Amino acid sequence: MSKFENIAQCVLDGEFKKVKGLVNKAMEDGAKPMDIINEGLIGGMNLVTPLFKTGEMFVPEVMKSAKTMNIGMELLKEYIKEGDLVTKGVIITGTVKGDLHDIGKNLVGMMLESSGYTVIDLGTDIEPEDFLKAIEEQKPDIIGMSALLTTTMMNIKETIDFLEEKGVRNKVKIIVGGAPISQEFANQVGADGYGEDAAAAVELCDSLVSEKAHA
Repeated sequence: MSKFENIAQCVLDGEFKKVKGLVNKAMEDGAKPMDIINEGLIGGMNLVTPLFKTGEMFVPEVMKSAKTMNIGMELLKEYIKEGDLVTKGVIITGTVKGDLHDIGKNLVGMMLESSGYTVIDLGTDIEPEDFLKAIEEQKPDIIGMSALLTTTMMNIKETIDFLEEKGVRNKVKIIVGGAPISQEFANQVGADGYGEDAAAAVELCDSLVSEKAHA
């Protein structure tokens, strides 16, 4: 196994206590930081995604893999020149007003980051005004809204309607997700797409960003 394959396997296995040593050793051996990131850390997460999609890996394992990748990324940040890390797009995520659930949202964010997106997580219980402020300040390509409760899912509609009122709805793509959410609901509230799980959310974002690039 090459040094990069070892790092990728470490990410796949979620061995976050081991990744620092492997990354440091690769640096000592003269590997370029961007090669460690692309071939090792992101390479490992690229192995995770299809396994998660087919049900061979589960949420706790995927989160360990994402944590392992992020630990490695933190180590390398100081060695990366500005402009080396090219982002596929900026995505803002948040759980809507009244809802404090975040495991699914966090997993989606981790998978998106490992796929090359810049993710800005607003957190939970996010008011429509806070989504508006984030759109105006961050100029994202996509907003991801989640809700886990049937009692809060209509706050997704309230937020989208609010963004429409304020004249910013057409400036951003909106995707939605969470246990009670469906494609039918996404259509009803005027969202641009629905991801039933984190892997589907990444594919959806790739599709929306590609559409925007070719528009």
